[in-house]
Amino acid sequence: MASRKRRIRDGPSGSSRSRLRIRDSLSLGTLGLRTRKGRTAMAAIGIAIGVASLIALVGIINSGEADAQRDLLEQGIDVLELTPGTSFAGDPELLPGAAAAIDTHMRDLVDVVASIRRVPATMRKTDYIPEVETGGIRLFAVEEDDLDLLIPLRGGIAHGRFHDAATVQVPTVVLGSDTAEVLGFDQLYANPTVHISGHEFAVIGVLQPFTISQGLTLNRAALIGVSVAENLYDAGDNPERIWVQADLDVIEQVRELLPRQANPEAPGEVAVSSLDLEAREIISENFQSLLSLLVVVIIVVGAIGVGNIMLISVLERRGEIGVRRALGAKRAHIAAQFLIESVLLTLLGGVMGIILGLGVVAAVTRILDWPLTIETLFIVIGLAVTVGVGLVAGLYPAWRASRMDPAEAVRPAA
Repeated sequence: MASRKRRIRDGPSGSSRSRLRIRDSLSLGTLGLRTRKGRTAMAAIGIAIGVASLIALVGIINSGEADAQRDLLEQGIDVLELTPGTSFAGDPELLPGAAAAIDTHMRDLVDVVASIRRVPATMRKTDYIPEVETGGIRLFAVEEDDLDLLIPLRGGIAHGRFHDAATVQVPTVVLGSDTAEVLGFDQLYANPTVHISGHEFAVIGVLQPFTISQGLTLNRAALIGVSVAENLYDAGDNPERIWVQADLDVIEQVRELLPRQANPEAPGEVAVSSLDLEAREIISENFQSLLSLLVVVIIVVGAIGVGNIMLISVLERRGEIGVRRALGAKRAHIAAQFLIESVLLTLLGGVMGIILGLGVVAAVTRILDWPLTIETLFIVIGLAVTVGVGLVAGLYPAWRASRMDPAEAVRPAA
């Protein structure tokens, strides 16, 4: 009796009944997809939407970066920034007159040189506020000749206007975004003024917030003219930062020469970075972080969805499983059938999603006049991951199907 029960569970013995060819496996694997077309279509569409979202997101990001690179190449210029390193004594190491030296000795290679100087003064909203309460605000001086480069670097004006040739000669100030917030200047009503070490300055503008590291210095800063800083506060010649604009075809050569021009005695203590390059890297890193999060979420949601669909399919097809087991199908055959069905379902949804995603990218790039750019390797990897999700998601339903008792499976539900 025990042996008979074992034969019912394991299927009749005999090599002719226990063998399952690959062609037959594929046919059985598509059985559920072919006989339940509505459910198959809905499940494939759900998978396709997830895959299409990833393809569209990556394609649009890549195309946007390609468009920015194209604009940069068409513009033909890049901007390098010099910042002081730190010596063994901990002191800044940009020398007085460094900007003038770069402009003089590298005139054939650079187009524009601009700099800002640190001003030894304290800015407060009124003179009633103690001088020790600076709010972390730093005061910088700008040259009239530097405005052509500083204006495009400033990131835009939120309120008022930027310095011009007239305002840098008189006590006027432009505030960084954080500075304006600290001082309470949300809007520039009634010609506001600030107190800078014994002198009143008219506030003529507030900068937009900078989001790249080079601009962060100016977020909590204030800018006045060099001539005013020298007359009122005996400002020195040490530049806090220097910006150099040059053509792209010589930008690497300029990058190598700049540290020696800024500090011939210690060129290794001068940091040189590219404004455009760093901005693109930061944007790319942010998008990559967002993309990684979305990939994880979509994979988890997709795996749960496919797993639920396959599990329901197993429960609905108990009679089919019981008959096949009674006719000699092994547990491995049943498991293979449902695993193949799960993989084929996700493969179908993945292919549909790739086609849909590429269509969205093509439409968006056409509307925005961007170059269509998407990595083929990502598409291949995405399709492979989709198939892997189907395989993993089908493991438990396949195991569940293979463990069904034939006698219990064919018994009608009460």
